[in-house]
Amino acid sequence: MINGVDQDALFATIDAVKNQPELAQVSFNLTSEWLQGCRQRATTGDVIQNGNVVESREATYVLESDEPVALLGTDMAASPAEFILHALAGCYAVTYAANATVNDIELSSLRLEMTTDIDLRGFLNLNADVRPGLQQIRIQVHATSPNASQERLEELTRIVEERSPIRDTLMGPVEVQTTLVKH
Repeated sequence: MINGVDQDALFATIDAVKNQPELAQVSFNLTSEWLQGCRQRATTGDVIQNGNVVESREATYVLESDEPVALLGTDMAASPAEFILHALAGCYAVTYAANATVNDIELSSLRLEMTTDIDLRGFLNLNADVRPGLQQIRIQVHATSPNASQERLEELTRIVEERSPIRDTLMGPVEVQTTLVKH
């Protein structure tokens, strides 16, 4: 066990996906209900791998979001922008831990400091030249290791940037299909 990652399980997973590429296909599900104002509550659903429900996941998780009072919310939960940072941080942590383990790098600590910016003129439809989404995400990585040089940690960071699924999602176009269900 390195970095809290079971090496045998990690390499078995890598081999299984190499031998059965269809196992690489995973779907995550979530249902969200608007509460009022800027608040919503979401509940995770089934995780599907290769068309089958992953039975080992026994729990569902409840997530709530809101906006700060200054942005017309009630500040009862983290904002959607903070959830994007959280998703990216979580994905980076997994990607660091897994790739450090594969490369025999022991991590003593990993801290990610993230900042994002949004220009509200896009959201408020005040300027057609301003996109409504996040403008930039900046990440400062604080990683220490008893057995890896600064150069190896820099290479690991490059690997994380290349392999993080959430970073890839944020960097590249992803088709989002929205369907209004008739009631």
